[in-house]
Formats: sequence, structure tokens, C-alpha cells
Amino acid sequence: MASCPGLRDPGGHSMTRGYTVGVIGAGAVGQTTAALLAVEPWCTRLLVTSRTPEAARGLVTDLEDARQLTGGARTFTATRADLGDADALVLCPRATFTNTRTADVRMAGLAANAPTIAEWAQVLTGYPGVVVMVTNPVDVLARYFAELSRTRQVYGIGSATDTARYRLALAHHHRVPVDTVEGYVIGEHGDSAVICASATTINGRPATVPLDVVTAELRDRPPGSTPGSAAYATARPLPWCPPCASCWP
Repeated sequence: MASCPGLRDPGGHSMTRGYTVGVIGAGAVGQTTAALLAVEPWCTRLLVTSRTPEAARGLVTDLEDARQLTGGARTFTATRADLGDADALVLCPRATFTNTRTADVRMAGLAANAPTIAEWAQVLTGYPGVVVMVTNPVDVLARYFAELSRTRQVYGIGSATDTARYRLALAHHHRVPVDTVEGYVIGEHGDSAVICASATTINGRPATVPLDVVTAELRDRPPGSTPGSAAYATARPLPWCPPCASCWP
């Protein structure tokens, strides 16, 4: 594989080779994930699979066309057997169902999506690489996949997504660059997520967090690209975290 000179992993070690990443699911979320991965310098090979083969082929064709302008990873359609050789996998399949819930909307997908995740867990039993779970309810399904597949490194994106949205909302409110905001949302992705307001800083200083404004912006976000999994499509605001030793020294 091609080398990635100068690139370092989170531990600070040089990444001397490219990586193969598999994307499972070629719907709206899978398309976005694959497009972002395709231009990462450390990703040199991208494998795409979907329950709808036409969707996987269409996505691969689009990414290969874009590669002529952007460079980046080679992209291929993949069989289930191919994915065992990937260094990491992103699971974002979604069953066909209509989400009519107005509160705790992510849990509506549990009954529909769990069989799909269980099927993939059987296929990938003992998988040695890293798995990133995107399918909702993300926290439940990450645990479910880990237990069924006996994969040791399974991560859900919930808190990372909530944290990114929170920082952006607060940056908009204070009219500051988002990279000056340091703050976290913890807990289960969805209605029960907790804003650590007391630990939030802007330019290293404790920040004023207007919880009503921030939670309203998060709650009223557009539905997004995945039908039925609207971010914060709920009538109740996120709780907030009072000062405590766990998140504020």
C-alpha cells in the first residue's frame, strides 16, 4: 500500500502505510461517510457494500469519477467476504421503516435495525479491526454488535456527533470560531444526552452556556439526510450537567 509520510495516529506514532476501510451501507449516511474517507490521506483503499448492489456500484462509480479531480483512495464494491481484510469498518446500514416517533426518535429503529446488525455480527465474528457504529440507536447497537461478533474495538459515534453539534451551536451563539470552543456532550445519543455546560470553555476561559438557546438549536435541526432519524427531533431539551469533579477540575 502507499505510504502516508508525516501522518500520525492519535498516539503520536507515524503512520507509514495506507489503510483499507470498509463502508457497510450505501444510503445517505454511507455516501457521506465514503466521500469523506475517500479524501483522507491515510485511507488508500475503500470498500463499499450495500443490501442494494446498485447503490454500492453507483457510489463507487461516483467516487472513482471524483478521484480524477481530488485524488485519494481507490474505491471498490465489495462482498461480505472481502470486508474481513479491511483495517476498519463503518457500519451504517438502515432497514426500511417509517419512524413516527416524536421523542427518543433513535430508539424507533431498534426493532428494525437490530436484525441487520445481528446478521453482520455473524458474518464478522472475531473481526480483529476497528468497527465504528453509525446506525441508530447507535449506543445500543454498538454494544449489541460487540457482544454478538466478539469484536474488541467497537465504537459508537453518538457522543462525538452530539459534541460536534454542541460546539458548533455555541460558536454560532457567541460568534466565535468553532475551534475555540471546548465542551462535551456525554451519555446516550438522543434525548438523554447530557451537556457538560460547567466544563465548557471558549479560548480557554469558562463559557456562558445559554442552555435554552443551545438546546433549541439542537432540537430544531433539520431532519438531515437519513429519513426517520432526525437529530434532536424531540420536544424536550437536553439535560445539563451541573459542576462536578468528573468534568470540571
